[in-house]
Amino acid sequence: MAVERSEKRMLRRNRVRRKAVGNDQRPRLSVFRSLHHIYVQVISDQSGRTLAAASTETAGVREGLKSKRNLAAAKAVGKAIAERCLQSGISSVVFDRNGFLYHGRVKALADAAREAGLKF
Repeated sequence: MAVERSEKRMLRRNRVRRKAVGNDQRPRLSVFRSLHHIYVQVISDQSGRTLAAASTETAGVREGLKSKRNLAAAKAVGKAIAERCLQSGISSVVFDRNGFLYHGRVKALADAAREAGLKF
């Protein structure tokens, strides 16, 4: 019996989530990648709140993009989330790739967030 692709991602996600737990001092930066968009949230698991969020559908990010599904879009979202975190006083996060491989758009988002001043 073969395990489907989505089930494999959920297994990887749960394995990563066991270690990547965010608190109020160092929240979790969670990435979701769909075929058309990329979304990122900064979540405090301790208080159960989303502290900041950005995506390719966010008004400030969407305007400067030709395509919402390429590396340039992921870099723009990474820069936007880093700016929002730094504005709200968050300088360090725990990176949660959410079961996606650390490659391509996920890696581009993480690198752009690091370049913009976020530590993880």
